[in-house]
Amino acid sequence: MPNDDFHCSHALRLSGRDWSLVALALLAVTGLGPMLWERFEAFEPDRDYRMPYELSSDYWLYGRYSRRLCGQDKMLVVGDSVVWGHYVPPEQTLTHYLNEFSGTERFANLGLDGTHPAALEGLMRYYGPAMCGRTILLHLNPLWMSSPKHDLNTDKEFHFNHPELVSQFTVPIPCYKASYVQRLRIALRRTVPFSNWVAHLRATYYGNTDLQTWTLEHPYNCPLGQLKRGLPRSAGIPEPVGATWVERGARKQDLSWVELDSSLQWRFFQRTIRLLEKQANQVFVLVGPFNEHMLNESDAAAYQALKAQLEVWFRQNGILCLMPDPLPAEQYVDASHPLGEGYALLAKEILKNPVFAHLSRR
Repeated sequence: MPNDDFHCSHALRLSGRDWSLVALALLAVTGLGPMLWERFEAFEPDRDYRMPYELSSDYWLYGRYSRRLCGQDKMLVVGDSVVWGHYVPPEQTLTHYLNEFSGTERFANLGLDGTHPAALEGLMRYYGPAMCGRTILLHLNPLWMSSPKHDLNTDKEFHFNHPELVSQFTVPIPCYKASYVQRLRIALRRTVPFSNWVAHLRATYYGNTDLQTWTLEHPYNCPLGQLKRGLPRSAGIPEPVGATWVERGARKQDLSWVELDSSLQWRFFQRTIRLLEKQANQVFVLVGPFNEHMLNESDAAAYQALKAQLEVWFRQNGILCLMPDPLPAEQYVDASHPLGEGYALLAKEILKNPVFAHLSRR
């Protein structure tokens, strides 16, 4: 007959005091781990720093970067890949030229690739609370309202950028079909610093895999050795073959602009403005400049009507904004991304705006 004591010889029984010590240790790790890691991980962004492209979903690092900038006298430039500078190196982005032409180092690149307005609102809400009492240049890319699909306003499910940032329960997104359990997991994770920190470690050092999977794939490597690699440098996305849309011989596009009143992305952009203003920020909105050279006659007329509606809303709600004319056709890679020369022209036009010039000197 088996001896129960023999089979339980390796069991460890914890007393109530022992369990309390375990709980305190876990709380210390989860609470202090992210803060202690910031002391260990070298992070010295230069004047042209932007989030590394491969870490576009590293929201913990984005929050760390935004907190760092808010401790300095910086004007924050916020938006999607147009602000980030998708087809140019860091030294040819909009923020670089704003600094160069203004003779200062006041402008900082807080763009994040792929952040459509629905994602941008979540990014500001959960990872940008340190942005208080700042002057923010907020970019609106009209591309996100150029079709019901871009607007996330179709019933058919499809995968879009940054689903972890969008509203999980408050504002329904028709094409977003995640299960209740998935939504709840996302909602909890983005409010717990420890979870975001673990996600940062996975993305930066372990190829977006958990530790167990990584060790199975690299059985002869020490997991701790990976932590010595440090953060990757900011890089750009290579220009597409043929460079600009003109040189590639791209045809004019047929777009289906969404009505402003029914646009889901516009609704989220409005929420972003209200959120930033609630945090005592001064918001200056930059609209486009969209590549209007790619539009056919009817789509161009629809886009002008859309811009007119945007201008009315900004004026009625006391939002400072700039709607620059389109850049020369040869300065666009696609519908919304300029080349370096295009960013330089855009920076000059922004700095010439008297309202913006006044804000940038504050």
